Amino acid sequence: MQEKKVRKAVITDAGFASRYLPITKTIPKAMLPIGNRPIMQFVVEECVEAGIEEIVIVATPEGKPIYEDYFNNSVNRIRKQLASQGKEDRYQPVQHILDFPKIIVIEQDPSLPYGNGSPIVSAQNFLSDEEAFLALYSDDVVFGSSDAKTLINSYAQHPEAKAIIMAQEMDESVLDKYGIISLKDKKCCTLSHIVEKPKKDAPSNLTSYGRYLLTQEVFSYLDPKNIGLDGELWTVDAITKMAVGGNVYVERTKGQWMTTGDPANYFLAHLRFVLDNESYADEVRGIIK
Repeated sequence: MQEKKVRKAVITDAGFASRYLPITKTIPKAMLPIGNRPIMQFVVEECVEAGIEEIVIVATPEGKPIYEDYFNNSVNRIRKQLASQGKEDRYQPVQHILDFPKIIVIEQDPSLPYGNGSPIVSAQNFLSDEEAFLALYSDDVVFGSSDAKTLINSYAQHPEAKAIIMAQEMDESVLDKYGIISLKDKKCCTLSHIVEKPKKDAPSNLTSYGRYLLTQEVFSYLDPKNIGLDGELWTVDAITKMAVGGNVYVERTKGQWMTTGDPANYFLAHLRFVLDNESYADEVRGIIK
């Protein structure tokens, strides 16, 4: 059997990011830095590592030109200035971005309801030729591994999958903050449903987050008429409905997932990256002590 190729990914950053105001009235949330790279670049690089050939970023109207500039502007005046100073090596991080595969930036369809499913629907026309594609939320960063690659490898093993989702085991003390996975078949790791922020009796300690491989069937359920909690269009609602009619597989991450969805968790993710990767990590440890 010929392996099914997954060529495209959609990355979403189309929300209001109200917890970050006032900065997010000017800068998209996923353009906030971790080290000297924006959050969005970490998600893009995860896709690149997995061999994705085309990426669709779904942004707000204000965010669209910022992402287009970041991923396409070669800033030649800076390159020439650095060359004249013998500092060409400082331009290499820019060239690295320019060498990425094709990146398209679109605005979320304003006619769609609020919700994390709407950016995926907004990209539907760019994904119509694909049997399966990746969907990634830019709120989520994964250190130490490419979830995108794990999803693609899993699809090669389970070509009948309706969808595949990533999960991470979390401590019981925080399960009420996330979507918790209930398994249909623990041996095969197939999804029954997802319980959002369970107050007690969580079905597992597996937390679902924004890393999915989806087939075209998802658009049958990501319909503006199918709004759920708080009047929003939820991707997990569509995935749960897909699980009723076929297998949705659950893969555990090989890295560490951290959310940047609020300032406190963003700071912790940034700190984790600095302590593990930056040359000034020891200075930071000294300040913490």
